[in-house]
Amino acid sequence: MKLILKTSVKGNYKKIMSAFDRNLFEALKPPIGQMEIVEFTGSQKGDKVHIKFLSPIKAEWVSDIVEDGVNDKQAWFVDVGVKLPWPLASWTHCHIVEKIDDENSLIIDDITFSGRNFIFSLLLFPAIFLGFYPRKNIYQDYFKKLV
Repeated sequence: MKLILKTSVKGNYKKIMSAFDRNLFEALKPPIGQMEIVEFTGSQKGDKVHIKFLSPIKAEWVSDIVEDGVNDKQAWFVDVGVKLPWPLASWTHCHIVEKIDDENSLIIDDITFSGRNFIFSLLLFPAIFLGFYPRKNIYQDYFKKLV
């Protein structure tokens, strides 16, 4: 399944991408439940993110950053889930920051995932959407402070 969310933010696309660090990751934590960041080494190829969900469910999530890049129109990195909570079977999240102009950018969360079967995939879609939609406001507030 595919989910794409787009958020306009103030700031140069390269500066925005450079702020995809542990501080932003902490700001993006879901408001519901408890989560511990076990490891966050960055947003470049070879880096790793390891999360433990403590409530309302107990689960671990480990993603590897498998790609990153920048050109004159966008910057990006891609994380792929290597240890996912049940019932997720696969996860690829492309974090893209596109240049709108010198002072404005577009953050794109391009997520491809699957559940253990088609029914789980359908059931996961609303949960993933609701988990990621609040990022739009978080991104806008967070990057207002950096400009």
